[in-house]
Amino acid sequence: MPRDKTESHIRIVDAAKREFLEYGYNDASLRRIAENAQIQVSGLYKHFANKEEMFVSLVNPAVEGFYELYHEIEGDYFGGIEDTDAGGSHIDLVSQNEAVRAMEYIYNNLDEFKLLVLKSEGTKYEDFIHEVARCEEEVTLRYMEELRKKGYSVKEIDRMEFHLLTTSYIESFFQPLAHGLDRKKALHYATTLEEFYKPAWKSWFGI
Repeated sequence: MPRDKTESHIRIVDAAKREFLEYGYNDASLRRIAENAQIQVSGLYKHFANKEEMFVSLVNPAVEGFYELYHEIEGDYFGGIEDTDAGGSHIDLVSQNEAVRAMEYIYNNLDEFKLLVLKSEGTKYEDFIHEVARCEEEVTLRYMEELRKKGYSVKEIDRMEFHLLTTSYIESFFQPLAHGLDRKKALHYATTLEEFYKPAWKSWFGI
């Protein structure tokens, strides 16, 4: 079904975004959204079934794009293993610039990620960061196993420590939003983040 491009729909989407950004999902008011969109509350239901569908429609394209980028970076890393001789030492864990690429995407979709990270309590996206961390755990464990197959001396890890460290790593990507950093400072922070974590990952992976 094509997206609704009518003037009233555009006004609703704009009003909804402003409402959710100011009040968060739980405290957002359909009455205020309707008022700011210059329609009756009943008119909202011609466009969205409920408040959560309205919120999801705002953030879902950004979420899908984020996971596409995530899997693209994942493919780059696994491709790097395939191009390496057994027991080699030239894999560069941050050659893919994952933190910078992720931060650029986040700031290209800044309002949507503010909604996801700061304003989504009460929606299916309230655990978005933890879902990304879960994916990161799974991918990293597979990556470690592939390195072992290539002859690298990957360290054995305590799974709870691994979970905590991976979660803190993913949460660090979204801290600029919580602290209101502008794009320039956020991208500088992303570079620092890569430099900070690189020695730890290299030590852990035995490369």
